[in-house]
Formats: sequence, structure tokens, C-alpha cells
Amino acid sequence: MSLEVENPPSIETTKRLERQDSLIGDAEKVSNIKGHGSEGNWTQVLHLAFQSIGIIYGDVGTSPLYCYSSTFPNGVKDKDDILGVLSLILYTLILIPMIKYVFIVLYADDNGDGGTFALYSLISRYSKIRLIPNQQAEDSMVSNYSIESPSLTLKRAQWLKEKLESSKAAKIALFTITILGTSMVMGDGTLTPAISVLSAVSGIKEKVPSLTETQIVWISVPILLMLFSVQRFGTDKVGYSFAPIISVWFVLIAGIGMYNIVVYEIAILRAFNPMHILYYFSRNGKEAWISLGGAILCVTGTEGMYADLGHFNITAIQISFNGVLFPSVALCYMGQAAYLRKFPEDVADTFYRSLPAPLFWPTFTVAILSAIIASQAMLSGAFAILSKALSLGCFPRVRVIHTSKHHQGQVYIPEVNFLMGLASVIITITFRTTTEIGNAYGICVVTVFSITTHLMTIVMLLVWKKNIIFILLFYVVFSSIEWIYLSSILSKFIQGGYLPFCFSLVLMALMVTWHYVHVMKYWYELDHIVPIDEVTALLEKHNVQRIPGVGLLYSELVQGIPPVFLRLVQKIPSVHSIFLFMSIKHLPIPHVAPVERFVFRQVGPREHRMFRCVARYGYTDEVEDSGHFARFLAERLKMFIEDENAFEVEKPGNEDANSPTGVLEGQTMPRKSARSVIHSEEVIEPPMSNHVGRISSYSLQTIEEEKQLIDAEMKRGVVYLMGSANVIAGPESPALKVVVVDYVYSFVRRNLAEGHKVLSIPKDQLLKVGITYEI
Repeated sequence: MSLEVENPPSIETTKRLERQDSLIGDAEKVSNIKGHGSEGNWTQVLHLAFQSIGIIYGDVGTSPLYCYSSTFPNGVKDKDDILGVLSLILYTLILIPMIKYVFIVLYADDNGDGGTFALYSLISRYSKIRLIPNQQAEDSMVSNYSIESPSLTLKRAQWLKEKLESSKAAKIALFTITILGTSMVMGDGTLTPAISVLSAVSGIKEKVPSLTETQIVWISVPILLMLFSVQRFGTDKVGYSFAPIISVWFVLIAGIGMYNIVVYEIAILRAFNPMHILYYFSRNGKEAWISLGGAILCVTGTEGMYADLGHFNITAIQISFNGVLFPSVALCYMGQAAYLRKFPEDVADTFYRSLPAPLFWPTFTVAILSAIIASQAMLSGAFAILSKALSLGCFPRVRVIHTSKHHQGQVYIPEVNFLMGLASVIITITFRTTTEIGNAYGICVVTVFSITTHLMTIVMLLVWKKNIIFILLFYVVFSSIEWIYLSSILSKFIQGGYLPFCFSLVLMALMVTWHYVHVMKYWYELDHIVPIDEVTALLEKHNVQRIPGVGLLYSELVQGIPPVFLRLVQKIPSVHSIFLFMSIKHLPIPHVAPVERFVFRQVGPREHRMFRCVARYGYTDEVEDSGHFARFLAERLKMFIEDENAFEVEKPGNEDANSPTGVLEGQTMPRKSARSVIHSEEVIEPPMSNHVGRISSYSLQTIEEEKQLIDAEMKRGVVYLMGSANVIAGPESPALKVVVVDYVYSFVRRNLAEGHKVLSIPKDQLLKVGITYEI
């Protein structure tokens, strides 16, 4: 969250900024905020590259601890197989992390952010694929406007856009694979600590051979508990300070790798010839195919490079990967292979057996720390992705704590951290060895790779508009590689591979249930909005009192009067002196600048002093606490009243209650005649030259009186009104819907954080209004 919100700008300061108060056009305005360090000099880029080593490479950097043991679970039958597996590992590292991610996928950033949800939000800005109908009317204008001259690629992109928007099945499919990717990343975040810590701790058996497997497990459990208990301090404190440790780790494994190459077999460099992969498969056939499930573990954590893109920039990651990670890890794998060519019987514990004796304890210590850091990186990535899912209405409300004032993407979710920590400990105690955990781990890794490939292909067609040959080449090459790996891992389904499927099914069922009811609830409110003339008539009744203070009625709707308002006034016939229908809306972009936060529209006659306000946030933005929020809201509301001459107010009978956008008939566009960026595509708004230079029907004196009234009512207090909707299935609903809505959704809703806690609303300023929705 930008620090500007903590000290709301004064009216005088904000006047100098461009007005963004139009609910018509700017509600979907995409902030043009650059990514972190996007234009820094080389000193800054190198500094970011160094920091990225400690944040995003811990997982892939510690994969040499367990990769060979997972690839050869039954031992090495032929020494030449080691050469073939080494060649397979090297080219997997080159093809997937280096070529696919570092040189292609990283460029598909969403205003600097990466990850599965970033791709989904990028697609949703270019095509209306979101299932919640809270997009503005101007989105439809995008289909008929383009700044590009007609071309084959543009027509292809337009065709795809129309197909995605017109097909409900396509929308559901995109949503499903996105939440599947999220579920797999959560599984990754649960399995990474288990396999990394267990593999690092198991090295102690080299010096204390009397330790049993059970004892190794119980040594690992306290480390896991410590790891999850420090998450509340955040990546900013736990992760960034560990860049030197990971750097030492890379120096150690590179040096040990070179030592082993020189001492045992320098000819191991022959593995760069890809023919050894073919020889390996020709010798072993089905067994070689099965071993792919272990070899893929050499690229665990690759998705983290993309998910953590918002903390760094593309150049920094490219430098750190190609200059540090790949050379170090490649040398380590080659050194281990050279050692195994001499001592193939040590394959179950290759890493520690191949260490020179004087370096064992220093390397063991750094390995433990590196395993913890690797786990930290995946956990912070899982929290960040879940916070994005929350903002898109795809996950139940939980409290998201932002752990850094400087890095917006660093979050901590207590409930999720507890469940993941518990799951990780249970997995460690149950599976006990890295081999079976590795089987489960590989499924998570490859599934996320495949989902990224499919979403990237849509981005290339719809957003980048690349040449079709390049797109086909990308899709065929990488999807083929990933499906081959996935087919191998699925063959180990009963040896641990079932775990991520069970985990993902539970998490996906939770997310689908929540999102389904969320969408149905939105449609119910939209179908039952209260006409403005009815509201006006209600307020003119003598028994409805205007009481001091400011009232904020929260609703999901970004247009129309929610039905809960009618119930409120009927039960408690009073309305605050200043009343706002408030909607918290998350746009499909990472950040919204504070100056663009609020958009207003007057509701009904001016003397009623009722407004609709949409507070817009990006999916990585933090909602301010209630005090800062109210003060900033008041400042922006006074600006709106002062500049009201640029807007047409809502008048009784003019709003079409059946319109999902709530746009007024004959309404004029805002004064701003420049192009307004909506969903990353531009729409020309007609100028309002006939409105410039006059103050509607208000005098300057009246405007000042209205502003003073707002200040006075703010001092008298703000009351937050929230509808406590009990959602139930309709009387003729099928049995499955009744179970999902009445039992599963209700259980989740009762046991997770309530809306006022998520928004940090003080209890003494909260008023809940009960209402039942039959969907």
C-alpha cells in the first residue's frame, strides 16, 4: 500500500492533480505505475540482482540435495546412466527456467507483477472473462477501438477476444486452471519446507550413522515449526537478510562441483552433448521415462522467479540467474555426477558423500540455512498469490497482514500459515523420506509449469499479438516437454503423487464454492436493486429522520442501491446526514495510486446529500485502516463537491434498474476529453466543452458550506453499516446446490474472519443489518 494514504493529501495538493472522480470512465483506469526498479541504473540493477539471490533462488539452488536420489530410487544400474541423467538435468535447466521463464515468461508482467493470477488479470483486462459483472459499460467500447492499423495479428486477437467473451465455458475453464495453479502453488509451499529441511538434516547421518530415520524426522520437525512461526515477521526481515547466506551456498556448491570434476572425472563435461539423453532412454526404456519424475526436481522453485517479479525487475533476474544460479547449480550437478561415476553405490546420499571432509560441517550448516530460506521464498509466494485470489473474490475472507512498508507484495496470512505449517509437519512425519515427498512435489511443479504455458499462449495471442509461428513453437515445445514430465510423475501416483491432487481438490472445492456463491450473491443484489425514485420517496416520509454523522453502507455492488438499504430504513427509520453507498472494488491490476482511489456519483437530489462511492484497489494493495480511510474519503468527497460541475448527477427515474452497469440514460461523459485507459485499452471520451467554466446550480458559497458540513459531520462520527447476508439455496434448488450453499459455504463463512475484521472497522462504529438472500 502506498504510504501516501497514511497522510491524506489536502484539497490544495490534490487540485494540482488530474481529476479522477468520474464513475463512468475512470473506474477501470489502469495505473501506469512502473515496476520496482524498472528504470534504475546499473548500480541499482546489480543491487536488485544480489537481493534476488536470497529471495527467489533458495528452492532451485537446494535441489542438488535430493535430485539424484529421487531420480535413482533403486540405485544406479549402469554408470553411463549417470551421464544421461546429467545431460537430462542440464537441458531441463536450460529449456524451462532459462529459455522459457527468464527470456520469455518474465516479459508477461502485469504492471511489474508476475505469477498465475497476474497472467489471469492481464487477460481479463483485454477480454471480459471475469464471472462477476462489475465491469463498467465503457469496457464494451474496447471491441470497436484500436490504435493499431488493421493487420492479421490484430484480427486474430480480436477474434480470440470475442470468443472468450461470448463463451461461458471458456471463462470457467480459464478460472478453473487459474485456481488449479494457485492450489498447486499452495501445495508447493507446503511440500518445499518438508523436502528441503528433511534432505538437509539427513546429511548429519554421515557423521552420526547411529541416527535412525525416525530421529532424523523428529530433528526436522522443530526446524519446520520454527520456520512457520517466524513467518509473521515477513519476507522483508526473514528473506532479504539471507542473500549473503545463499550467495555463500552457491559459492560452496560451485567450488565443490569443480573440485569433484577435477578429482574424479573431467570427461563428465561430455554431458553437454544431448545425444546422451537418447542413449539413456534407448538403454532403459520405461525405467528412464519413470526416472523423469526425479529429474524434474532440478527446477523446483522456478515459478518463484516469475511470482516474485514485482520485488525486482527482469534485468536483475536475468543477471542473477545466468551469472550466479545456473553456473553454480550446473557445476554442482556435474561434480556429483563425476563422483557417482566412481562411487555409484552412494547415490542415495550423493550430495553429502561427495563433499571433501574438511568442508562437511560448514556445508551442512549452510545447507540447513539454505533449506529454510528456500522454504521462506515459496511460503511468501504462496501468501502473495492467495492475497490476489482474495481480491478477485476467489477465496474466503481471511486477514491479510502486510509485513513490509516498503514492499507491497510481502504479506502474511495467519490462518493459512497455520494450516500449511500443520500440513508440512504431518507430511514430514508420515512420508519420512524425500523420495515419496519428491513424487508429490514434482506433480505440483510440472502442473504449474503447464498452466503457465497455456495462459502465456493466450497472452501471446491476445495481448502481445505475436507471429503465429512463434506462438505455435512456444506452445508445442514447452507443452510437449511438460506433458512428458507430467506423465512420468503420474506413474508414481500411489507412491506419494496422490497427495497434491487431494490437497488441490480440497482447496479448489473451497475456492469454487466461495466464488460461486459470491457471484450468485452479486447477481441477486443486482436483480433486486432499489430504484432511486423509491429511495427518494422513502426519505421524504416524515418518519425517516436525518441523524448527525456520516454513514457508510458497504455493498459489493458498484452500481444501484443494494436491497439491504431498504431493509435498514424500514427497520430503523433514520439516515445519517451524509450517507455513502460504499463499494470496495479490486481492479485486475497490481496497484491503484491513492489519488485514483475513489470515484463518486451523487444519488438523488442534492439536498439529500447521498453519494455512491467506489474505492478501487489493485490486487496487491492493502485496504487502509478505518481512520485513514475515513479521512482520505472525506478529502476526496469535498473535492468531488467542489468540482461537481464536471458531472451529471443521478436524478429520480433516470437510472435503468435492469442495466448491469447503472449508466444513466443520456448521461454526459466527464469533462476529461483525453483518452481514458480502460482495461489496458483506450477509449476516446467525448469532450464536455459546454460544461467548462460554470458551477452547475451551486454558488461558490454553497460549495464551501457543503465542505464545512462534511467536516462537521466527520467530527460527529462515522458509522460503518454492513449487510450480514445469510445466503441460502432457493426452494427448488437441486440437492448439490443445497449442500454447497447451505452447508459448505455457511460453514466456511462462520469459521473465517468477518468483513469488518478484514477492513479493520472498530466494533463501536459498526452496525450490522441482517438480511437473507435466496439464490
